[in-house]
Amino acid sequence: MVDDLHQRLAFLLEVDRLKLVERQSKVASGWRRENSAEHSWHLALFALMLGKDRPIDLLKTVTMLLIHDMVEIDAGDTPLHSGDRQDKLEAENAAAKRIFGLLPSEDGAEYLALWDEFEAGSSAEAIFARGIDRLQPLLLNLANEGGTWVENSVSEQAVMARYGPVISAGLPDVWPAIEQMVRRHFTERRPTMTLG
Repeated sequence: MVDDLHQRLAFLLEVDRLKLVERQSKVASGWRRENSAEHSWHLALFALMLGKDRPIDLLKTVTMLLIHDMVEIDAGDTPLHSGDRQDKLEAENAAAKRIFGLLPSEDGAEYLALWDEFEAGSSAEAIFARGIDRLQPLLLNLANEGGTWVENSVSEQAVMARYGPVISAGLPDVWPAIEQMVRRHFTERRPTMTLG
């Protein structure tokens, strides 16, 4: 029991490093880039707000969202608009085994299985969580005048192709409104989300 506690505490200290992983996405105000810990926290809130009345296990979904980017401690953040996908997968698999391996074996196996489930999109919870994971940075870009889309010369067609299928699979009731906002953004070239 004491060993389990020490392993859990060591894991909790290790994942504090997620606060140091800078993502490409900027916060809604646009003044700085978010870190991966902030991203995971925000996704958990998205799930609580958008997951009500859905036929999913919300605790499982929130857990997936809180752990899915922990691999970035070792592997770093690979932006959606970059092309280096195979190296990313190998680095993230190794990171998942190392980081979740810090936990007592039963906990580590549970988290690794949830991480694999999220990556594969192999359950209703994972499909919903993956949709949220794409929705959040999209909304940040809409709030900050195109953010990373402008920085990376991402077209409307690319946004629709990269975000649309995943968001519409996980949040089919939400995607039509989001699609409209994206089209309006590219037509008007101005923020389509306002803050407060």
